[in-house]
Amino acid sequence: MSTRIFASYLRQHGVPAQQFDAPEIGVTTTDDFGNADIIYEQTLPAVRAALRQQPGGPRQVQVVTGFLGKAMLSSAITTLGRGGSDLTATLIGAALELKEVQVWKDVDGVLTSDPRMVPNTLPVTELTYDEATELAFFGAQVLHPLAMQPAIRSESMDVRVKNSYNRQAAGTIISKSRDMRCSLVTSLVVKNNVTLVDIVSSRMLGQYGFLANVFEVFRANQVSVDVVATSEVSLSLSLDPKKSWSDGEVGEELNRLVYELEKIASVRVRSNMAILSIICNVQKTSEILMRTFKVLLQEGINVSMMSQGASKVNISLVVDGSEGQRAVKALHKEFFEGPNSCMPLRNGSSNGAAVAAVAATTLAAR
Repeated sequence: MSTRIFASYLRQHGVPAQQFDAPEIGVTTTDDFGNADIIYEQTLPAVRAALRQQPGGPRQVQVVTGFLGKAMLSSAITTLGRGGSDLTATLIGAALELKEVQVWKDVDGVLTSDPRMVPNTLPVTELTYDEATELAFFGAQVLHPLAMQPAIRSESMDVRVKNSYNRQAAGTIISKSRDMRCSLVTSLVVKNNVTLVDIVSSRMLGQYGFLANVFEVFRANQVSVDVVATSEVSLSLSLDPKKSWSDGEVGEELNRLVYELEKIASVRVRSNMAILSIICNVQKTSEILMRTFKVLLQEGINVSMMSQGASKVNISLVVDGSEGQRAVKALHKEFFEGPNSCMPLRNGSSNGAAVAAVAATTLAAR
């Protein structure tokens, strides 16, 4: 309904506009109602055919419903879950092979940390696809990680995050690559209420198949894992109860998981932990870790687990949940507020070239 009203409003003010329902223009999904996945192989060519405007033909603003799709098997209307409207915008941009999609929010783009925790946050003008995805996955609220998938598939489309309440702000542009010469730490994110599971067994030593058995237990119990760290005889995993147990029965489900794991190893569970994610240039890992652990030592904060992501842009530290906010404040002061801070180059684009701004308007229909 909102897209029809908005398209009608534009026409009444002399702006040619046409409304489209996403399910009817080919946005095809799985049948997972409430959290459906886009089937890109079918969706991208269908959306491209439905929305591409012919050269020389009449130009009009296309207003498309966000958050919705059509199930491939049942043909029923599905919803895309959290971040579905942003995902629809970037999906349309990728289908139309646009140079840039703009997503308008209520903040000045991506910040160096959560302003609710850190008072002196700074705007981040440039990010790579990998950096934005890691930030979103580990707790940044500006973009959902799924919204980056169409841009990553396109390998050439930029996503610019702008503030609808402060249109003059430069915002954040997210692209495939950027100048990393002056980049040390880009942003700090904390994910709270994390459960840490330590699994220890001497049978891991020199044996194949042990990790497969461990992860089969998680698969059977439908529990997803955030961060993993391994040694010769131990394995540590972090879990997000809000993501793993949607019905709220955390205690019962966790006990069942531990019961199954204890058949093959010794298990220790620690609740109320926090993941501190350092989105950074891991080519400078030695300097980053030296300064990080110096700060944490000064603050008396112990690290229970450390992991470096395969994307090479993220170092994750697990600390006690009561110390997560204090840790991020201290690290933000070290990397962004002191004389040794090093922010990304601010040249207004991701690769030194001007970027053509193309707005993709998506309204959520819920």
